[in-house]
This record gives sequence, C-alpha cells and structure tokens, in this order.
Amino acid sequence: MSQEEEDTKPKLNLNIIYEGAHITVKVKANMRFAKIFEAAEKKFGKEAGTFRFTYEGTRVNAEDTPASLGMEDGDQIDAFLGQVGGCRLWIKS
Repeated sequence: MSQEEEDTKPKLNLNIIYEGAHITVKVKANMRFAKIFEAAEKKFGKEAGTFRFTYEGTRVNAEDTPASLGMEDGDQIDAFLGQVGGCRLWIKS
C-alpha cells in the first residue's frame, strides 16, 4: 500500500474524558496510542506519563492502535491520574 493510499483512509474522532473535561482528537486507525496519549496530556496541561487510559473498561497501552482495539468514530477513552507508590499493610498477630 502506498503512502498516498494510506493517507486517504478515513480518520477517527476519539473523545477523551478527564474529570468531566472533554477533548476530541482526530487520529488514523493505525496510529500508536503513545502519540495520542502525548497530545491528550498536553491538551489537559499535564506532564507526559501522568494519565492511564481505558477503553470500555480495558487498559489502553502505548503500543495499541485504534484499529487493534476495534475502535470506531466517536468512541470514548477515559483518562485517569496514574497512582504512584502505594502502601504496605502491617498486621500484628
């Protein structure tokens, strides 16, 4: 497939939601999510790697593409702040 044929493929409008705020990104079906994540974090004013993204309850990885997840025009991706660290629970017996 030539570059010209690939460019004529329809683009998808994906909606990314974070704490009630909504942005729409226009992407190619074969674009890696790493690039989409960077654009979304920039638009929401966050540092790279801040968010974790889910689609229909499933975590979206940077290597995934909209086509690999079977996404269609208008689908929604949810963004959440990534938790860093954690807590150990000590139980005395």
